[in-house]
Amino acid sequence: MKIFAIGMNYASHNKELEGTLYKPKTPVIFTKADSALLKDHKPFFIPDHLGRIEYETEIVVRICRLGKSIPQQFAHRYYDAVTVGIDFTARELQQQLRAEGHPWELCKGFDGSAAIGNWVSIEKFKDIQNIRFHLDINGKTVQEGYTGDMLFKVDELIAYISRYFTLKTGDLLYTGTPAGTGAVAIDDHLEGYVEDRKVLDFNCK
Repeated sequence: MKIFAIGMNYASHNKELEGTLYKPKTPVIFTKADSALLKDHKPFFIPDHLGRIEYETEIVVRICRLGKSIPQQFAHRYYDAVTVGIDFTARELQQQLRAEGHPWELCKGFDGSAAIGNWVSIEKFKDIQNIRFHLDINGKTVQEGYTGDMLFKVDELIAYISRYFTLKTGDLLYTGTPAGTGAVAIDDHLEGYVEDRKVLDFNCK
């Protein structure tokens, strides 16, 4: 199983990080180790050596068949479900790595950094680019997103990634986060929603 993730895929979040609205020329792709996956509502243990850890709420897409160099017009055939996930990020370390021109894996791919919710069949939605999602922490909504605001749409991402990697059944695609990221703390209770369906529910320890 491979975990792909997209950086800078919502202009509003790019403004948070860079102070300006912009679209990268091509999708910003990074990967997470399989040990990053946090599922079945298990708690997230905040690492004490990585500084400030922030949540990034995202729609995650599940790949359902083998594919390589997939044409964009056929990309919709290669996923069968979505959910909400959290791309946990060591923000201070990320800023340091970016300043030095280094890869993001240390700040993005550490153990437990890819929380994943329960899957919802894609058949429940008319259009994958017309889905609203949000994250609540301790009963308060802290981040909201709409897939229609993605700079690179899901089918574009799958076509692009499959030029470089063979996609396999069970691979995951974290599609990027909108504005509203923030830090997590011990005893926080996180709940993620796809539309009005709660799919993610876990605690920070």
